[in-house]
Amino acid sequence: MLKLKEIVIGTCNNNKKTEIRKILNGIPVRLLDLEVFENPPNVIEDGVTFEDNAIKKALELAGFCKMCVMADDSGLEIDALDKRPGILSSRYCGEDTGYEEKCSRLLEELKGVPFEKRTARFRCAIALAEPDKLQFVVNASCEGIISNEPKGSNGFGYDPIFYVPEHELTMAELGSEMKNRISHRALALQLFSERLKELTW
Repeated sequence: MLKLKEIVIGTCNNNKKTEIRKILNGIPVRLLDLEVFENPPNVIEDGVTFEDNAIKKALELAGFCKMCVMADDSGLEIDALDKRPGILSSRYCGEDTGYEEKCSRLLEELKGVPFEKRTARFRCAIALAEPDKLQFVVNASCEGIISNEPKGSNGFGYDPIFYVPEHELTMAELGSEMKNRISHRALALQLFSERLKELTW
């Protein structure tokens, strides 16, 4: 059985890395930044599901780093828009477009759609791979509603327009402690941590 001591976090997104480190705090594994390795490849996310992309990134980066890598793919699905932006969430309106503009575009597309029909969910898949082998992949989601306007400044990405009915706040209005308990990435990381226990002392 593989006994892990170190895992590379397969992303250069600082917000994601911060969340991952906070939620996985205390695991008996050292987490390394991808930037430790010179010129890591930019993996093309051409899968048809979040899981496809997470697995591809984990395997390619593990091959490059020559050690275990965890990689995620996540995004927003809006029912009234036929699950868009989905796996294209980070590239919606163009890769160089900021999330403020992405959020504005989605709100414009949802103009006239009643609040109760603006149901949506954040999805997250996280894969762990060795250089030549996928260890496992986990999936989680968080249900919500797209708000009528952006609110809050504590989150990132689409958080300001993702309303969580149970808390009557957008994800960006929630404090980081609560977000790191209920978000799609938090739930996926909890599952990841459970599976990781099988591979560590």
